[in-house]
Amino acid sequence: MPSTRRQAAVGVASLKQAETEADALAVPVAVGAAPGGELGIDAAGLAAAGFTGERGQTLVHPHGGGPVRVAVGIGTPDQIDATIARDLAAEFARAVPSHRRLAIEVPSRDVGISVTDFAQAVTEGVLLARWRYFVGRGADEPTLESLTVVASDEDAEAARRGVERGRIVAAAYCLGRDLANCPASTLSAERMAEVALEVGPAAGLRVEVFDKQQLIALGCGGLLGVNRGSVDQPRMVRLRYEPEQPTGRIALIGKGIMYDSGGISLKPSDESHAQMKNDMTGAAAVLAAMTALRDLGCTSAVTGYLMCTDNMPSGSALKLGDLLRMRNGTTVEVLNTDAEGRLVMADALALATEEPVDAIVDIATLTGACLRTFGVEIAGVMGNDATVVDQVRRAGEVVDEPVWELPLHRPYRSQLDSAVADLTNMGGVNAGSITAALFLEEFVAGHPWAHVDIAGTAQLPAPRTWRNKGATGFGTKLLIEFALSFTPPASSGAGS
Repeated sequence: MPSTRRQAAVGVASLKQAETEADALAVPVAVGAAPGGELGIDAAGLAAAGFTGERGQTLVHPHGGGPVRVAVGIGTPDQIDATIARDLAAEFARAVPSHRRLAIEVPSRDVGISVTDFAQAVTEGVLLARWRYFVGRGADEPTLESLTVVASDEDAEAARRGVERGRIVAAAYCLGRDLANCPASTLSAERMAEVALEVGPAAGLRVEVFDKQQLIALGCGGLLGVNRGSVDQPRMVRLRYEPEQPTGRIALIGKGIMYDSGGISLKPSDESHAQMKNDMTGAAAVLAAMTALRDLGCTSAVTGYLMCTDNMPSGSALKLGDLLRMRNGTTVEVLNTDAEGRLVMADALALATEEPVDAIVDIATLTGACLRTFGVEIAGVMGNDATVVDQVRRAGEVVDEPVWELPLHRPYRSQLDSAVADLTNMGGVNAGSITAALFLEEFVAGHPWAHVDIAGTAQLPAPRTWRNKGATGFGTKLLIEFALSFTPPASSGAGS
């Protein structure tokens, strides 16, 4: 159960305490710098082992009577940022995979990052690198029992603030990963709504669940149309985070296709098809991110929409040429049932515009074209407001979930013209990411909006630093940072 995952104990302690309680201790070593005496090996010994202190290097050094020491290269000290600190902590965690009680030292103050930010980054790096989703014998065995950040008395309080923030962010990200990795037979749309009801209230969220009959009353023709081929009912989940005096109002919309067969436009039976349990990563990221907002002190009000159903072929499934009427009255001719994500998102975009909102951000595993453009490490972003798009981009930079802007080239909108409806759900053979975004723009009613396409980043073929193989849960940290740092754009007309 994603909501009952055991969390490792995290805290701050002195070096003496860590040497007593930890199994492995990471000691940061800069290029050209002499290692601290606690490492138990001098500069000559490191050089003989080929360790220079360059970023990404690790050297495991047994130490009699205490925890294993791990020299961790940090490169040039004044160039250290949160991304580097997060990565080096993950490399440490992977260098000692059998050790369950880890400790990592805060480097000296002559580095390019504050104690608080370093402590947050290394906490995230270790906890996320040690996450796993596994079903079978040993599934409940902890991969990490405790993490201690070692700091001086002078730095202890600043380190504690960072450790707590890192713990909150990592817990949210792990929830997103858990959900994205659940098999579709385990995590249906109905079960996704139940998870939201389990974890939302404890995080200060108001949770509303809309069943099929309520969706019919709302006129959510996109979500209902995609659901027609399924034996499982759809669910829309609306989450609300409402601080007392909000400094802004944000709507977050997540695609929640619990399993995407392609519908009548059936996908090929290959590895990409087997990964389609992750087609709800956008919804997972929205839910997971919102569980962290209260504890991180977010000052903007945030409303989240999870649009959940699977997309299956059957005698009742959506057919090519069918017409759907969306929440805002727009009619859509369906030319490809595997272009279903934009249909379910359209209803939520329309609903989001019916309330005061300064910005709308949607996140979806939307197009294979985005995967082919950016690969598995960069997401695409497009939008109608440069300020909002830039805030999304900067949030991605801060948390190391990078996005790159594609042009919302409006002359391509004509590819969505239909002879029998307001528009089709499919453009031409080229620029698929852009035409998909142009489809979504039809439903934002001119409100400031950004669309994040995570089709590539939702799945990794191999682990890298704090990222794990499989469904990644990409977007959780990006949405958290976006909400925490959000400034309403000048073009917003939400009011209060």
